[in-house]
Amino acid sequence: MKATLTEEIKQKALEMGFVRVGVARSEHLSGESLHLTEWLRRGYHGTMDWMERNGEKRADPAKIVPNARSVVAVAMNYYTDFRHREDPEIGKISRYAWGDDYHQFMGERLERLAEFMSEKAPQSHNKAYVDTGPVMDKVWAARAGLGWQGKHTNLITKDYGSWVFLGEVITDLELQADEPIADFCGTCTACIEACPTGAIVEPYRLDATRCISYLTIEHKGDIPEEIHPDLQNWIYGCDICQDVCPWNSFQQPTSEAAFFPRSENETPKLAELVDMTHEEFTARYRKSPIKRTKLEGLRRNAKAAIHGKKEKIAK
Repeated sequence: MKATLTEEIKQKALEMGFVRVGVARSEHLSGESLHLTEWLRRGYHGTMDWMERNGEKRADPAKIVPNARSVVAVAMNYYTDFRHREDPEIGKISRYAWGDDYHQFMGERLERLAEFMSEKAPQSHNKAYVDTGPVMDKVWAARAGLGWQGKHTNLITKDYGSWVFLGEVITDLELQADEPIADFCGTCTACIEACPTGAIVEPYRLDATRCISYLTIEHKGDIPEEIHPDLQNWIYGCDICQDVCPWNSFQQPTSEAAFFPRSENETPKLAELVDMTHEEFTARYRKSPIKRTKLEGLRRNAKAAIHGKKEKIAK
C-alpha cells in the first residue's frame, strides 16, 4: 500500500534523527492565548519583553504561513548519562547546554524536513521553527500527541521524559492530525516541592522571575541577592524540576554526538569563570548555547553562586 504524504513526512523526520513526530491541526489558540495574556499581566515574564510582541502570530499559525492547515511537531532527545558534581567550587550547567547549540543543529534538520515537504508538494508553503520565533512549541507538541505539558510547564514524553528539544514545521498542507495524549502527572507535585526558589507558583504556572533558568540565562540585570543561596551552583540553566520528575526515569541516552558534554562544561570552576577573558569565552563557547548569556552574564552567575555558598555557610 502506498504511504500517504503524512506517513512519508513522519518517516522522513524519524530518519533524520527526531525521536517523536506528530501532526496537529492548525487553528487559533484561543485558550492558550488567554493563558499567556494572564501570565504576562502578572509580570511572570520578567525582562523577556519579546514575549509581549507578536501575540497574534503566537496564537495563530496562519499569521505566519497564510492558510496554514497543519503543524508538524518534532522532538529530539538530548539526554546524556553524565551527572552533575556536588562540589562547592564547581558550577552546574543545564544538560541542554552541555554540547552544541541545538537551535542550529536541530534547525538545519527541520529546514531539510521543510524542503522535503516542498519537494513532495511543490505548491505548498512550509516554515520551520526551533524556539526562534513567535510559536508556542510546547503547545503544538502537546496537540500533536508528542507528550503533555507537566506541572513544571516542560513537555513530558512517555519514552524520553522531558529531555527533548522541540521544533515544528507550519504548513498549508492538509495532513492527517494526531490525537493529544492524556496528562499523566496525576497527583504528583515533586517538581513543585523541589524548586528551591518557589518558581512553580501553582501547577502548570511558572513565575520566571524566580526561576533559576530564567535568572541565569534570559534575565537582564543583577540576580536578586535573596536568590543567591538557592542557586545551588547553577550558573547556566537549571535541571532540578526535571531531575525529580518520575517520568524521567524512562530517559534514554541520546545518540547525537553534538549533545554530548564538552569537557569544559562538565566541571567548570566558578573562580575561573569569574576571571575569564573575552577571548577565552569566545573560544570556549563557540557554537554553544552558553553564548546567549554573554561573558558578563556568566560572570554574574558565577559570582552569585559563590556569594550564595558563602551566605549558606555563614548561616
